[in-house]
Amino acid sequence: MFNMKFLKSLKEALDPKANLAAFSNMQSQERENFIKSLSSNELKIKADEQRLEAMVRQQLKEEFPNIEKSSSYDLLVDAVIHNYKSKQLQATDDAEIK
Repeated sequence: MFNMKFLKSLKEALDPKANLAAFSNMQSQERENFIKSLSSNELKIKADEQRLEAMVRQQLKEEFPNIEKSSSYDLLVDAVIHNYKSKQLQATDDAEIK
């Protein structure tokens, strides 16, 4: 009886189809968890960027009336955001060096 149980468990352990199915199921679950974690981080970053862009647009409209009608308005918004991000990265780098 012991030998039968041992042989059965050995056969199940060496079954390539079962092992592949178990591995695939495990990989699928890990992949889903990884995608969910990335998605939530990316969504947060995207929301922060959209909020920053809205703030820049509002500030430009307040300081320069009717600027949103200008053909270079979007380029100006992008330049301001780029400048802000560059300064933020530089400040972060300076803080890490000290």
